[in-house]
Amino acid sequence: MKIIGLEEHFVTRDVVDAWCALEPEWQDLSLTPSTRGDSARRLADFGDERLAAMAKAGLDVQVLSLSTPGVQNLIPADAVALQTATNDTLAEAIRARPDRFQGLATLATPRPAAAAAELERAVTELGLNGAMLFGRTRDRNMDEPEFWPIYEAAAALKAPLHLHPQSPPAAVRGAYYSGYGPRVDAALATHGIGWHYDSGVQVLRLILSGVFDRFPDLQVIVGHWGEMVLFYLDRIDSLNELAGLRRPVSDYLRTNIFLAPSGILSPRYLRWATEVAGVDRILFSTDYPFVAPSQGGARAFLAEASLSDADRLKIASGNWDRLCASIRR
Repeated sequence: MKIIGLEEHFVTRDVVDAWCALEPEWQDLSLTPSTRGDSARRLADFGDERLAAMAKAGLDVQVLSLSTPGVQNLIPADAVALQTATNDTLAEAIRARPDRFQGLATLATPRPAAAAAELERAVTELGLNGAMLFGRTRDRNMDEPEFWPIYEAAAALKAPLHLHPQSPPAAVRGAYYSGYGPRVDAALATHGIGWHYDSGVQVLRLILSGVFDRFPDLQVIVGHWGEMVLFYLDRIDSLNELAGLRRPVSDYLRTNIFLAPSGILSPRYLRWATEVAGVDRILFSTDYPFVAPSQGGARAFLAEASLSDADRLKIASGNWDRLCASIRR
């Protein structure tokens, strides 16, 4: 059983320096774990330590992507320069180990036209398999029309976009996730719950904005079993007519959204995802190097899941291989 992980992260020194130089207002809460300690070391490594971690997890291939928040909070000129350099670095790492690594491009969303052009270069020249996006570019949501050239390019290439969480805006953190001390506040606003509400809202904004009606070939990957959305579709579908959508929100989940666990190895969530979205819409991911339990139990989770052998293989790698085979190079 070949297992491919879709949310396996890295950083580069230049990106870290750019993050650290940002005004505090635009620094993501992930800055500390991404730049200090064991996780920072692992993110920067493309060699033996990463391969050893893959062996321990039972992961055959990592699809590498720049960690949160990418280059989306940088000033436009810096974002454009770093998207090119980061994607070239990623492509070099993949060329060194094409049997173990694939990649999702970094995009300079502060300049959407440049991001769209870079997505085409990354897919057609560098051999990357889509791109990683985060829900906001500073204070602008990614459903705003200025960003639609990115979706147009992705749909034309049939290259998937992975929508990843980022920290909620400072005002939201202050209103909803503060009052327990810095460590608890930060955890509550990120992996505790804040990331997932924030990213789930961004998924819904993409659907409600009509992005998928305008670009029906667009495919978006959403981690953490759908970022809360999957569990409230019976209520969310009440928005269809109000938003003037062509179809119910739940339909887009089954035609334009792929789901991945992001290291949450939950049999309950797996059962729910297969029931709501179907096995053909589920991919696999361990969220390296951040989710410790998934680093040792990825293969066991799939091997022991209540799935047919055919469905097990689809989730492990078959669905991703099928998605990549349709990319227009």
